[in-house]
Amino acid sequence: MDNQELHLTDVLSDIIKTKREELAALMAPKRSLRRALAESETGIIAEFKRKSPSKGWIHADVRPEEVVPAYAAAGAAALSILTDEPYFGGSLDYIRRVRPLVDIPILRKDFIIDPFQLYQAAEAGADAVLLIAACLSRNACAALTAEAHRLGLEVLLEIHSPEELDYVTPEVDVVGVNNRHLGTFVTDVQTSFDLAPLLIQRAGLTRRADGTPSTTPAHATRPILISESGLSDPATVRRLREAGFRGFLMGEQFMKQSDPGAALADFIQAL
Repeated sequence: MDNQELHLTDVLSDIIKTKREELAALMAPKRSLRRALAESETGIIAEFKRKSPSKGWIHADVRPEEVVPAYAAAGAAALSILTDEPYFGGSLDYIRRVRPLVDIPILRKDFIIDPFQLYQAAEAGADAVLLIAACLSRNACAALTAEAHRLGLEVLLEIHSPEELDYVTPEVDVVGVNNRHLGTFVTDVQTSFDLAPLLIQRAGLTRRADGTPSTTPAHATRPILISESGLSDPATVRRLREAGFRGFLMGEQFMKQSDPGAALADFIQAL
């Protein structure tokens, strides 16, 4: 082997070494949504959402670089960013643009049905992804959960009915109850209250003497329960917390205001 061939071999080795380092960084554990919610006093997951299929444009001209850091400064435990463009006016690029601006977990909220979307989320800088039981078979959900974890992403599993409780497995990091029916888009917070005892039993959580779920270290690896959609009243959030929920995903309540960050700060103050 002459000197030129030896040099090319050394260059190739350096390139492969760099690529392995890049992949290791991509697949490393990220900020933990589950831990952030467990440690938060409010559990608010503030959502950047410009549009919805049922209500049209909520705040068409707002920029994520303005709202998302304001959410973090106001005390959000974590962030949710819609990345679906046709129905929600979102973009995966929103995560890329705000990731350097905040240091709390970011959830990619989309209709994920293929592993490629997990790779997109990891590359963009998300810390967690949403998997919706209504969109997936149990086997597909389990496979996507495993792949998400391999990429260093946590999984928020969303359910809406008792029939979907079988999707809740020990591998899931966070379980969300969507109070909005994805077929009719009718919202009813009672859905969370109805599913709370079933989820607590399914997740293997215990309760203290006062009825609230245990948060002792022995249960630190259990799924965290969150309530999603239709939340606008601090009193309702307090009741949901008493029922066992540790997280509350809220978007429209803040995004419909001229200053979403200030609206979140006012809501947290009211809590």
